[in-house]
Amino acid sequence: MEDVMKNNTPERKEKDIIFSKAIKAGKRIYYLDVKKNKKEELFLAITESKKIISGTFESPVVQFEKHKIFLYREDFDKFVSGLNETLQFIKENSSASIEENPAEPADTAGYEIEI
Repeated sequence: MEDVMKNNTPERKEKDIIFSKAIKAGKRIYYLDVKKNKKEELFLAITESKKIISGTFESPVVQFEKHKIFLYREDFDKFVSGLNETLQFIKENSSASIEENPAEPADTAGYEIEI
């Protein structure tokens, strides 16, 4: 029982990260973490962290809302294919809205992702 609890501590979870990339985007930060499961297989954990401020101006309460997606190796090709198709659709159909909102810079060149 002690081993199970030891493996679920925050320190243990951080040690499981093999590689990490943080992408800051406005109020959100996306974390791309490569982790290893118990079978020593690598997988991708994508986390969106969004800063939420509530409370009053005098005493604000800052919280972070997090959402996770786990992407396993056997799904990489299908995921990347679907992501490329979706990004291409957005690129072709929303160029006007990207130009209208300069506060959110977007790199519209080369959405193609290869693995």
